[in-house]
Amino acid sequence: MSDTIYALASAHGRAGVAVIRASGSRALDSFKTITSESNIKYRQTLLRELKHPVSRETLDNALVIAFKAPNSYTGEDVVEYHLHGGIAVIDGVLDALGSLDGHRMAEAGEFTRRAFENGKMDLTEAEAIADLIHAETQMQKSQALSQMGGALADIYEGWAERLTKILAYVEAEIEFPDEDLPDEILPRITPQIEVLKAEIGVHLNDNRRGERLRGGIHIAVIGAPNAGKSSLVNALAQRDIAIVSEIAGTTRDVIEAHLDISGYPVILSDTAGLRPDQIGGTAQDTIESEGIRRAMKIANDADIRVILYDGTSLELDKHSLELEKLDNSIALINKSDQGIMLQHPSNPLAISVAKNQGIAEFLDSLTIMIKSLIGASDSPAITRKRHRDALLDCRASLDRCLNAPLPELSAEDLRLAVRHLGRITGRVDVEELLDVIFRDFCIGK
Repeated sequence: MSDTIYALASAHGRAGVAVIRASGSRALDSFKTITSESNIKYRQTLLRELKHPVSRETLDNALVIAFKAPNSYTGEDVVEYHLHGGIAVIDGVLDALGSLDGHRMAEAGEFTRRAFENGKMDLTEAEAIADLIHAETQMQKSQALSQMGGALADIYEGWAERLTKILAYVEAEIEFPDEDLPDEILPRITPQIEVLKAEIGVHLNDNRRGERLRGGIHIAVIGAPNAGKSSLVNALAQRDIAIVSEIAGTTRDVIEAHLDISGYPVILSDTAGLRPDQIGGTAQDTIESEGIRRAMKIANDADIRVILYDGTSLELDKHSLELEKLDNSIALINKSDQGIMLQHPSNPLAISVAKNQGIAEFLDSLTIMIKSLIGASDSPAITRKRHRDALLDCRASLDRCLNAPLPELSAEDLRLAVRHLGRITGRVDVEELLDVIFRDFCIGK
């Protein structure tokens, strides 16, 4: 934290404008050195000539903004240099900052880490910044903005505050039994713990909505060889990502495409033709056998299965029909332009990838299924596995607390529950417990 760090804050490469950010105790000194500015005006955009501190070579005529701690992104003194986006200009300013004492290049994520360590944001808000930078769809962006605005932090900190108050009562009964405290504290706080545990349970029971939005909804295209799976994937991706051939077994590995379907992030997987009964047989080489194994695993693990049948075939593929029984599956009959000979009991949607027929209707059905899978709730959702794990640990601690035979054991489990919530936000403050105790009780009167 004693070093002043600097880095390119905009994308690498040529651009109209590039931004270099410096943060730390010497950021304002380097501002004065590079601009020859003695009177700094904070939070104002200034046009200044930048010069190298050693060679005094002119580096650029740039816009410079200075922020005085703690009123900055990191909570430290910060200077932003808005430069012309040429590579030579960027390299020159970076070299100039590197020549100054106490300055070094920032490590990955170090600006945001300093913002967290200086209390400018909690861990969920820091994670949301990364999610916003990587957001590729409207839904991902909306979720990241909500989390960055403190939506998740408000929930977890609210629970932690309630638990801290409950814990304070239990601690007071244990440590100060002779003081003026309410009678029978433990029976009175049990309903509060039950309510909080139920709220955590509802929050956990979200069908992994936030994690799916953040990471992408996995959709597997499944079917017998030559059903047209690769052609469908290419049509949806609007580019050739999979090799299309009439030769059975052309697709031997899982091929993925990242798509935006109605604002939802989707990972679409093209898989090898389903022939699990031939795995390891003489007609199958080792590579194709592995491709079929992977196809079966993808089919079972996917959030949604698109099961494709060849409409010109005389019989249903038994492996595809079996997978159709799984939840969140959509059946399609391809090659409808050639006349459908295949008889299917559920009369699935007929399409022709080659003629682009029925694709729009299929996408409408797929969007409805995605929305049903994600759900329509506006409440903030868990976005990372570490959040879910911490909440499960918190709920387990509350279960133990309710069944503990002694107040001391109840208090320990409550302390663990608070810590598990604090792991999510990065805020675990013992002083808050003391504040509650001394504010709410007449101890030492």
